[in-house]
Amino acid sequence: MKVTTFTDTMIRKLKPADKKYVRGEGNGFTLRVMPSGVKTWLYVYAFNGKRREMNLGSYPDVALETARDRFNYAKARVKNGFDPMEEKEQEADARRKAPTVADLVSDYIEQHAKRKKRSWAKDEAILNRDVVSLWGKRKAADIVKRDVSLLLRGIIDRGAPAMANNCFQIVRKMFNWAVQEDILPHTPCAGIPLPSAKQSRKRTLTEAEIKTSWDSLDQCAMSDEIRRALKLVLVTAQRPGEVIGMHSSEIDDRWWTIPVARQKVSKVKEGDRKPHRVYLADTAIELIGELEVADTETGETKPKGYIFKTPHKAKDRPMGETALAVAVGRGLASSVLDEKGNSLIGADGKSVTINKIGIDHFTPHDLRRTAATFMGGMGFMDEVIDAVLNHVKKGVISTYNRHDYDKEKKQALEAWGRKLQGIVSGQQAGNVISINRGGRG
Repeated sequence: MKVTTFTDTMIRKLKPADKKYVRGEGNGFTLRVMPSGVKTWLYVYAFNGKRREMNLGSYPDVALETARDRFNYAKARVKNGFDPMEEKEQEADARRKAPTVADLVSDYIEQHAKRKKRSWAKDEAILNRDVVSLWGKRKAADIVKRDVSLLLRGIIDRGAPAMANNCFQIVRKMFNWAVQEDILPHTPCAGIPLPSAKQSRKRTLTEAEIKTSWDSLDQCAMSDEIRRALKLVLVTAQRPGEVIGMHSSEIDDRWWTIPVARQKVSKVKEGDRKPHRVYLADTAIELIGELEVADTETGETKPKGYIFKTPHKAKDRPMGETALAVAVGRGLASSVLDEKGNSLIGADGKSVTINKIGIDHFTPHDLRRTAATFMGGMGFMDEVIDAVLNHVKKGVISTYNRHDYDKEKKQALEAWGRKLQGIVSGQQAGNVISINRGGRG
């Protein structure tokens, strides 16, 4: 090998030959020239009696000074008893085995969320929709603070600041868990505040908004199951997550019993919780539909199971907990398409959207609040409305008042059902309250 001192001019003048050849400075810092003209920096050294050639990169992509820095670092490692090639191979192997974001999400749900959080299914749906879809194939260790900020900004830009907060809290918890489990050295969420100021929701729909949205849902690009579930939230005043998890086994004639395991009731001792009974008015019965279906093989009828099933036919479970919120968000801001079917982009660089629901922004939970507000306006006492909503009794009253309010809940939901029917039909009844009305149930 011809010994020389590398300079940029000398390296540029090296021409390819019929066979590969090398030039070096005599200390292991070497340049290999292939017949193809490819020039590769090498560090040639001996470790434990074996000759080694470490690739330092190709010229001109790796400049002379960069290659020399890499050589000096590797040479120092050898002097200190370490094989830099072996270290490089170990780093590459660790990189190959490092979890992607999709891997991390799966591990977090299985090893932590399912064991610690009753809302794990909702967390999983949010992570899959907003995080895995964006970062899924990237290495979890490569996610930086800037990535998190852009993720949250994108959610806010689609008109969902509350979801941005919710998503951030889940992502932050996932990365903190990864650090605790020694999966990652640090979290990219450190120092990032909640993306949107928390606000107490006060949104309720007016009668005009109820009629407009009720009619408009049929024109929106959403499944029949989602439309019926949204309307059922308004009819029954129950939580969206509890409505979409409805199972035919929970319904007995006019009563729907939500088991303890499916209730979202916080700060309540396990022994103090009990199943929640909801009276089903006529409109609710219509929205729920048949509770039995014909078996495709035998033709015999069998229980329907989940009323609002996931569209995945192979899976026997209800639709995801975020399905209603996503559908409403899309209805309020549906993309306008151009002649080729692509999203139309406005002068501001953002997709042009149209509000197909026809009213100001609202969430599925606002429908529950709307129902409660109307029941209050119809004269029903707070205790009765709280019973309908399954709000927890507080203080001494929780110990001494054990009344189940079934009769009062039936009266309130029947009255609200008649009021709502009058609103959506445009034919308001003169008196929709029937406090003392008797009847079956």
